[in-house]
Order: sequence, then C-alpha cells, then structure tokens
Amino acid sequence: MIVGIDLGTTNSLIAVWENGQARLIPNSVGELLTPSCVSIDDDGSILVGRAARERLQTHPRASAANFKRLMGSNSTVTLGKRAFRPEELSAMVLRSLKEDAEAALGQPIQEAIITVPAYFSDAQRKATRAAGQLAGLKVERLLNEPTAAALAYGIHQRDSETKFLVFDLGGGTFDVSVLDLFENVMEVRASAGDNVLGGEDFVTLLVARFFEAAKVPPALRGDAHFMQRLHAQVELAKRALSEAPQASIRVGDGKAEYAMDLDEALLEQCCADLLARLRHPVERALRDARLPIAELDNIVLAGGATRMPAVRRMVARMFGRFPACDINPDEVVALGAAVQAGLKMNDAALDEVVMTDVAPYSLGTDTVVALDGARYSEGHFDPIIERNTVIPVSRVKRYFPVQDNQQAVELNIYQGEARMAKDNIKLGQLRIKLPPAPCAENPVDVRLTYDVNGLLQVEATVPRSGEVHALVIEGNPGLLSEAEIAQRFAALSELKIHPRDQMANRTLLARGERLYQQLRGTPREDLGQQVMLFERALETQDRHRIVPAAVQFAKVLDYFEHQSFLLPET
Repeated sequence: MIVGIDLGTTNSLIAVWENGQARLIPNSVGELLTPSCVSIDDDGSILVGRAARERLQTHPRASAANFKRLMGSNSTVTLGKRAFRPEELSAMVLRSLKEDAEAALGQPIQEAIITVPAYFSDAQRKATRAAGQLAGLKVERLLNEPTAAALAYGIHQRDSETKFLVFDLGGGTFDVSVLDLFENVMEVRASAGDNVLGGEDFVTLLVARFFEAAKVPPALRGDAHFMQRLHAQVELAKRALSEAPQASIRVGDGKAEYAMDLDEALLEQCCADLLARLRHPVERALRDARLPIAELDNIVLAGGATRMPAVRRMVARMFGRFPACDINPDEVVALGAAVQAGLKMNDAALDEVVMTDVAPYSLGTDTVVALDGARYSEGHFDPIIERNTVIPVSRVKRYFPVQDNQQAVELNIYQGEARMAKDNIKLGQLRIKLPPAPCAENPVDVRLTYDVNGLLQVEATVPRSGEVHALVIEGNPGLLSEAEIAQRFAALSELKIHPRDQMANRTLLARGERLYQQLRGTPREDLGQQVMLFERALETQDRHRIVPAAVQFAKVLDYFEHQSFLLPET
C-alpha cells in the first residue's frame, strides 16, 4: 500500500487510491486537514496537528508552525529546551499522518508519495525526502504540487484533449504549471513559481497594517502571546472575507483592546505588491510553454489561499474567465498524490495513464568568457539543463581550461536563471585535477542528471586520464547524511508522542486553554469551571464518562468560540 501525502506549510493531508478512486483519510479528531504544527506539552511529550495549533497562542515558545519554509536550510526551531531541524518537525507531521492512515486502513504504511512545491530546490527536495525517512516512510517519489493537482483534475477529463494551467497558492509557496492532457497522457509543458509567496505573507502584511491602524504600541511586537493571538485573529478575518463583505479583528493585551475592520478593498490595498508578484510566474510559465492565454481550456485552482476573493478576481482578470473550482483547493494536491500512488501500484483503473514532468530550474556551471586579446570575464552562468526540460533528463557539456598545463579546474554547480552565477543558488563544488596538456586538448565533460524526484546527480569526466568524479555537495546546510538520518531517526523514535486515541481529548483541552486566555471576568470563570469538569472526567479513565463529557465540553467550547468577543466583562 502506497499513500499520497500533501505536506503543506499550513495544513497537511493524506490520501489513498482504492476501488478506482482517490480517498482522503481523516485524522484522529475526524478532520481531513491536519495543521502542520508541532508543540511540546508540559510533560515533555509531543503534540501534532490541531492540538499543537491551539497551543501556538497559549504556549508560543513551545510550539512551531510554518517550518516547511525552512526546509533545506541549517535553521533550527527551539521548542522548550530542545532545538529541532525543520526535517524533524516535518517528520513528526508525516508520522502523525502515517498513524492516522494505519488506523483507518488497518494495515501498516511504509511507502508514500510526498508532494513538494514545483520550485523547491535540490536541497529542499532532499530535506523533504529525509523527513519521510525520519517518519519511517520509504519515499517512492517526490511529486510537484501543481502536477499533483493536475492529476486530480485531469483524471476526470481523460476522454478529452485539454490544455490547462494550475494556479497553486498555498500557505507558504506559489507554483504555476501549464499542462496538456491528450490520449491519456498528462504532459507538463512548463512550471514556474515563488518559494516565499503564500497566504502567510498576506497575513504578515495585514498584521503590520493592524499595528498602524489600531495604534498598537510597537513594544507589543516582542510579546509572543499577543503576536500569536493577533496572527490567529487576522487569519480568521482573512478567511471570513471569503463569505462576508467585512470582518473585524479584535485583540487585547490585558490592559487595552485594539480593533480594526477589514474589507476586500483594504486587503487589496495592503497586499497590492503580493498580488502583483503572482503575475510574474504565470507569465513565465506561459512563455516557456509557448502557449497563448486564449488556447487554455481551463484554469485550475489549488491551495487554500486561492479561496481569497482578491486572488480569484485577479486570476479572472488575468485570464478573462473564471477559474475552475470543481475540486476543493485544500484537497486537490493530496488527491493527486493518491492518483500517483495508484499509478505506482499499477492499479488497473489507471492502466492507460502516462504522466511527464519538467525541471523547474535551469541547472549549470559557472564559466570564464574570453574577451578581446588575453582578457577574460569570470563568473558567467552556463546552463547545461534548461528549465522546463522534460524529466528524467541527462545532459553533458564539454569545457576546457583557460591555460595550457593547468593543473586543476573548479567546477561550481548552480541553479537559477540569472546571467551571472553569483546571482543564482550554488548547489556545490568540485575540484578536478587535470593532467598536463595544452588547454585545447584537455577537456572536462560535465554531465548533469535530473530525475523525476527533482534530485540532481553530477559527474565530471576527464577524457585524457579517464578519471570520473562525482559531485559531493559539501557545506550544504540543508542536507543530512545517511548516518545523521539514522541517528536522528533513533532520537525521534524515543520521543513520547501522545497516543492517537487521546489526541482528540488533548485537542479539546488545548482549545479550552486558548479560549480561557482570551476571555475575562465571569465568562472566563465559567469556562474555567467547564475545563475542570472535563479534566475530572478524564481522570476517571472511564470511557463511558469521558465520551459524553467530551461531547458536552465541545459544545461549550463552540459557544465560547462564537461569543468570545461579544460577552461583556462583569
């Protein structure tokens, strides 16, 4: 059994291909979306998902979110007294999803298709694969998110020829892919994107506007509890605009309450630069695909941030038509990953389906360009694999040293589109020794191989000596060695993670704690009493008392959730 996993910045999902269709698997609290959040409880155990997200406001220094943006870097996140790499935090989310699937399917899960942003770098992809290994999963394939969305969409359109664009705006990343579906072949024509553009960036700008409009003291930016509450309220207001013309943001610090009304006009004004940035990857993808907008049959939305009316209006204006909303944008990537899992398992219902993908970046090396006379210009980027080349792909180019009898050359590998190598992302370097010979007779053949997982292999061959060098990427802070992965896997396995069957009750308590901190006066006292009643029920360890108590406590929390800013202090 192979599962499909959408490992998202804000939320993650897991799905399976069975009985000829993709099906999402609910988590331990019965929800399809599992927040990509991790928290350390007071007893040192780990909470993942909804319970961890509730604790972001009450225990901000013991909780973490948005760590997907740190994948492939040497950053660490401190929770309590312990520092974690982003791969480890992502592994905890993957492990939670894996356990949910095992409970639902009644069998162990060892293999997975994990989705990544199309514009993820080599280091980010390897970090994602490492996260899967740390979670105890064999990662069968890394699948680009817009390609996954296209699979979920295209599987229903198999009998027709269609060209469409996937517009995937998630919590932390933005991807665009242009695809062609014909005779059961799903061909990616071009991809583009922005790894630091997503729904979280809209929230960040609105938080800054709140400080200005509500005249919030700048010192409160250093108050972690206040900032988490504000972030949560801004996120709720942003989502509320999808269903109402106006929303209100209200946050207190114990001394005063600050408020701001938010409508679509204000959101578009605050986020105009972000909305403008969404256009550039779209234009690049269409240029690379050599496809006019008029020839697109449909626009497919993926990612929760595409629910924003401002984004949908911008898409409609850009393409002159309304985008397709047939499939829930929060779920479409996970469903597509399940389709890919079905392809991997050779399911009979997918016998005829073939899928191709492309390299999102140009990959190459830096070179020296000869000028007039004996002058040279260094540091020019020379692509070996051009962006949007169909993968898997292997390309080779021959290079020559600058001087006769040169003893060695420095081979630096980059990814990007800039003319100068220094403006691209350096992936690694290799020093190659050369035998003494005239420069014109002493070439080096550089071969780059890029696979369907978006992982890069580099080989440099010196024909004169017959030596072959493989590129070992040193000093890359985003990579863990196999030995380090094994060591960290053992350390993570020793961490106490709350049992799946207790997570629903732990989530209710975390939610109650968050609401208690938001309330004041009599409502706060009333909620405190309800929390104690539920805790007493849990202490009995009697399921017949706990189940009805949990149902009643959830109703109480729903009441206070909807009334928390309307109840007067008494």
